[in-house]
Amino acid sequence: MRWRTILLQYCFLLITCLLTALEAVPIDIDKTKVQNIHPVESAKIEPPDTGLYYDEYLKQVIDVLETDKHFREKLQKADIEEIKSGRLSKELDLVSHHVRTKLDELKRQEVGRLRMLIKAKLDSLQDIGMDHQALLKQFDHLNHLNPDKFESTDLDMLIKAATSDLENYDKTRHEEFKKYEMMKEHERREYLKTLNEEKRKEEESKFEEMKKKHENHPKVNHPGSKDQLKEVWEETDGLDPNDFDPKTFFKLHDVNSDGFLDEQELEALFTKELEKVYDPKNEEDDMVEMEEERLRMREHVMNEVDTNKDRLVTLEEFLKATEKKEFLEPDSWETLDQQQFFTEEELKEYENIIALQENELKKKADELQKQKEELQRQHDQLEAQKLEYHQVIQQMEQKKLQQGIPPSGPAGELKFEPHI
Repeated sequence: MRWRTILLQYCFLLITCLLTALEAVPIDIDKTKVQNIHPVESAKIEPPDTGLYYDEYLKQVIDVLETDKHFREKLQKADIEEIKSGRLSKELDLVSHHVRTKLDELKRQEVGRLRMLIKAKLDSLQDIGMDHQALLKQFDHLNHLNPDKFESTDLDMLIKAATSDLENYDKTRHEEFKKYEMMKEHERREYLKTLNEEKRKEEESKFEEMKKKHENHPKVNHPGSKDQLKEVWEETDGLDPNDFDPKTFFKLHDVNSDGFLDEQELEALFTKELEKVYDPKNEEDDMVEMEEERLRMREHVMNEVDTNKDRLVTLEEFLKATEKKEFLEPDSWETLDQQQFFTEEELKEYENIIALQENELKKKADELQKQKEELQRQHDQLEAQKLEYHQVIQQMEQKKLQQGIPPSGPAGELKFEPHI
């Protein structure tokens, strides 16, 4: 389970998994009984969606490998560096034939899926020439040179790709959030341009009022500080704040009882702080910003507590963090409303990119419109020719009737009316 946790623990859905983790936090447990709590064997906690395009393949490979006793034992003894470096991939040669056969089948299915994705993309681009083997090179989570066999190279590539992609996940989220804020400001300014002076002033005044209203919130405790954790202890766990005990707290919030606080479990601890600032019912509170704040809090605590940087907090790391001065006397926490997301220069550059994209879209729209008009012209022309053809046929039939010749059938055959 440790290597599964290492690979997957920091991958989550933005809202669904956070809510799931939050709901799993105990709220009515007597701390004196925590020592006797044992994991429930039948309660299988499904790993969250990593957000990777090969997420299903990754989880299926892990599930199959865990069925091999030898491999599972090796992984349980391995540390994060052994897993990341790919040294453990060589152990694949020792797994059972049954497991290798299942892995081969999984790889063939994944290669087939990628080929379908490539075909769909090329079809949309109307690209007839298709070299699947060359295009498969763009996917670095498997060895495309041998599409039928799952080898140690495949496991090595899968681990390294997942580790790299997931480590960049937070960075990507920050970048997407910044773009979101710039787009929001861009749209606001564009809207103001459509208003007259009086309406514009009203809108600006409303904007400033909502901004101040959002900033008027209770003090937010420093994430990971004693004050913050004690608040969770009291309000979420329903325990006496005077009895606060870090070790008991850790056990209470190690939801899956694996001996670590992973990123989901940590983020669940910040809900009370976030509720001081954000309320989905309030127009001035942006829930996208709330998730960014949650991410910032989690990153901060991880940087302070996770000493070996494996993105997991052990009980030892947690207890050491509670002995630091920062735990007892932390600096004040600056929320997002106290920070600048972007500069005017960055916004201008972003707006230039948007303008270029809009121009490209307009060109494509114009081209499609021209194609539509040409198709309509051809259709109208065909309809006119069809009408003209029918008119000629009718005239010919009329002449035949006048000359006493039986009318023709649909294929031009003569129709004879039987005399009774």
